[in-house]
Amino acid sequence: MKLFLKIFIVLISSQWCFSQENNTSVVDSLYREDQFYIGVTYNLLGNKPSDLSQSGFSTGLHFGFIKDMPLNESRDVAIGIGLGYSINSFNQNMQINKESNGSYSYTILDGNTYSKNKFMSHLIELPIEFRWRTSTPTEYRFWRIYTGFKVGYAIVNTTKFKDDSGSIKHRNISDFNKLEYGFTLSAGYNTWNIYLYYGLNPVFSNKAVLEGDKINMNAIKVGLMFYIL
Repeated sequence: MKLFLKIFIVLISSQWCFSQENNTSVVDSLYREDQFYIGVTYNLLGNKPSDLSQSGFSTGLHFGFIKDMPLNESRDVAIGIGLGYSINSFNQNMQINKESNGSYSYTILDGNTYSKNKFMSHLIELPIEFRWRTSTPTEYRFWRIYTGFKVGYAIVNTTKFKDDSGSIKHRNISDFNKLEYGFTLSAGYNTWNIYLYYGLNPVFSNKAVLEGDKINMNAIKVGLMFYIL
């Protein structure tokens, strides 16, 4: 989190300096909104089993770069394609146990028996956006609505359970889906934008079963997205 704040402050400062410089430069009628982005989200689980609940604060950090490709002469409609990195945690009451044969089992926990239980994922992401904005060659503060689709590939997943007797950690569990994909929406003014991601596929593969039923939970992320020139 400290590293995220340092990067955010540096990029905000860079944007301010860049904007000040552009105010005195020659007007660029062929401008593009190529942007770095940084986002912070509150992560939810949709389609949860009936006894599964989330606890604590599940967070996501997202950052990357998007290349802007205007589609019309006024350049207020565009397609954006980017590359990013995302770190996501989900605090909940489903423990993941590794069995002696290498498979995994899933158990709903009693809330009074543990102090921490979560799973995390690190994703390389490809965001694709359809972009509408009120920008002009001389206006650097504008309204925007960006809708799109995001594909993520999990390079690492981990789980951590902790109670009075100690902690249990697992890494790169095969029951997690490697690919995650879903719809995105960013809307706001200038740097500050509301952000929503709705996962279209489950977090777990068909091998993950809780009490005889497949675990079809999907990821939902709600938060803020900051676009920085």
